[in-house]
Amino acid sequence: MRTYNLGIDIGSTTMKVALLDDAHRLLFRDYRRHNADVLNTARTILRALNERMGECALRVVVTGSVGMGFAERLGLTFTQEVVASVRTIRTLYPEVRTFIDMGGEDSKMIFFEDGKIPDIRMNGSCAGGTGAFIDQTASLIGVTTAELDSLAAQSTTIYPIASRCGVFSKTDIQNLIARNVSKADIAASVFHAVATQVIGSLARGMDIRPKLFYCGGPFAFLPELSKAFLRLLHLDESDYIIPDDAQIIPAIGCALQAAEEDKSLALNRLTEQLDAPDELAADYSQRLPQLFADEDEYAAWLKRKENTFVRRSGLSAEGGPYYLGVDSGSTTTKIVLLDSEGALVYSDYQRNHGDSFRTFADALQRMRKTVGDVHIAASCATGYGESLLKTAFSLDYGIVETMAHFMGAKALNPNLSFVLDIGGQDMKAIWVNNGTIRRIEINEACSSGCGSFIETFANQLGYAVEDFARMACFAAHPCDLGTRCTVFMNSKVKQAMREGAKVEDIAAGFSYSVVKNCLYKVLKLKSVGDLGSSIVVQGGTMRNHSVVRVLERLTGTELTFSDIPELMGAFGAALYALQQTKTTV
Repeated sequence: MRTYNLGIDIGSTTMKVALLDDAHRLLFRDYRRHNADVLNTARTILRALNERMGECALRVVVTGSVGMGFAERLGLTFTQEVVASVRTIRTLYPEVRTFIDMGGEDSKMIFFEDGKIPDIRMNGSCAGGTGAFIDQTASLIGVTTAELDSLAAQSTTIYPIASRCGVFSKTDIQNLIARNVSKADIAASVFHAVATQVIGSLARGMDIRPKLFYCGGPFAFLPELSKAFLRLLHLDESDYIIPDDAQIIPAIGCALQAAEEDKSLALNRLTEQLDAPDELAADYSQRLPQLFADEDEYAAWLKRKENTFVRRSGLSAEGGPYYLGVDSGSTTTKIVLLDSEGALVYSDYQRNHGDSFRTFADALQRMRKTVGDVHIAASCATGYGESLLKTAFSLDYGIVETMAHFMGAKALNPNLSFVLDIGGQDMKAIWVNNGTIRRIEINEACSSGCGSFIETFANQLGYAVEDFARMACFAAHPCDLGTRCTVFMNSKVKQAMREGAKVEDIAAGFSYSVVKNCLYKVLKLKSVGDLGSSIVVQGGTMRNHSVVRVLERLTGTELTFSDIPELMGAFGAALYALQQTKTTV
């Protein structure tokens, strides 16, 4: 039986493998996202390896941020990722003087000098200057990362973008979109920001000398990113190396190290170990309470909530009167049309793409096609674009956003004691006493108690946020991910993955973290009793029923929420228009 050297690199988002013979020839490689399901991804890759090479023996070394737990469970040798990368450079590319590696959530720079130990630099807790940052910004402007690269090649101007975490970069990008800056220039500006972040945070006084060696998936698949580094460093294309296998360099280094291993095992034996659930069992002693036992419990819970759903109404034969509410947010526009009894007749929800004026105009056209040329007795705007839309479209009223959300919540539960509205990037908390607002809190820079916190990680793990939230509802053993910001949460997720946590358990852990971050990190509550016993929750994040259920678990109360949580600002604005009209009659 032939014996080969297998290197496995399991990062936060991808698994890479490289199979070498003793002459350092690459015989097999694979690169794919594992979507937090490391074991099944490994099984798939090993099946492909078996089909290519047949039955064989393997000497195996593992690396990567998630690789340590995998290696421990299978009794394989583990090595640090930078050690593996250094081995690849010294063995196969001795002319390299500066090594730049960019992964999904980390970046590294290694400086080589003859006769000296390599100087290794790594990013800390900041996700800026990583592949995840590029993924998030590509998603924000509605393109794939490949399309982002193609766009960058057409750019003529570079604009400043903060290459910190994705949350703060969104503000800069949204401002560029609002100024009608081309997607090509935004794409190039993103690559420039990434290059600036990596060079500024990792070089720190060291000279970046050619030849450069680019490593990692972003460099392998995004040529314009490589050029952004060259422009900043004033180098040309003859000064760097980017091999065909840039995305699997650490895996190659592991395979080179594996050649020195004494032990080997048959490929079929490695596959058998992956299929042994008892050997890979996770420790559930520190897990959190399950949200729903099964589909029946979830269905019964949802049935109870129907009592507070917004009333619906069809179109009247008289064609009105109706009352229009619009919530023009920084990223979305929501409109609601109510009849004279406050029942919902029509609603619409659209992303702005940086142009709230056009988005609202298009929404009005769609509404007219659906409901006809009805009589709108009064209209009211709220949100980020309130002044613009009220002036441009001659709307009757404007209302502060918190008041709009309060009015919507009060319509659902007149006896409310607390309103919690969680959107994608913002959070509003309203304390109520005897029907009157007594305190309002709004989050500032921290997004850890907001919907983008879940969406970011769902996307990184390869899931739509709706699917991610639903699987959380039925997780058997939710992970305790703690109360940390988006950036620092990465390490907790990696730890959970190393410990064999299932995707649904991680998803449920995020729902717990969002609520705990909101209550204790953002609002700084000392006791959930401060919220009272009549709580209304709303905002787009509350479409994730796992988040609603977690809040019920933590407060011990039955919450009120509607079936249109993302529209409650517009609903409140429409109610205000209706109320003002009745007052003046």
